[in-house]
Amino acid sequence: MAINTNMPGRMCNPGHPGEILRELYLRPLGIAITRAAEALGVTRKHMSSVVNGHAPISPELALRLALALATEPEFWLNLQAQHDLWQARNKPGRPKIRRLVKTAA
Repeated sequence: MAINTNMPGRMCNPGHPGEILRELYLRPLGIAITRAAEALGVTRKHMSSVVNGHAPISPELALRLALALATEPEFWLNLQAQHDLWQARNKPGRPKIRRLVKTAA
C-alpha cells in the first residue's frame, strides 16, 4: 500500500529562509552580507551561502539571527523545515513506501 502525500492545502514551494532573511531583513535595513556576517559572528562565505539559498539555517545560526533581529529561533528553524520538507516531497524518483503494520505472530 503506497502512502498518498498529496494532501489538500499544501503550500507551494516555500522559499529558502535565506531569501526571507535577505528580502525582509537585510535589504530593508540596508545591511550588506559582510556586515551581517560580522554581527552574527560567522564567515562572509557562510552568510553568503545562506542568503543565496545554498546552505541551510542551522539551530546555531537560528539562535544568532533571533538575537540579532529580535525574532525567535523557532521562526528560522520552521522556515528551514518547511523548505526542506517541500524539497523532499517533490524530489523526483522517490521510492515507493509501504505502511508498516503489525504482523501476526
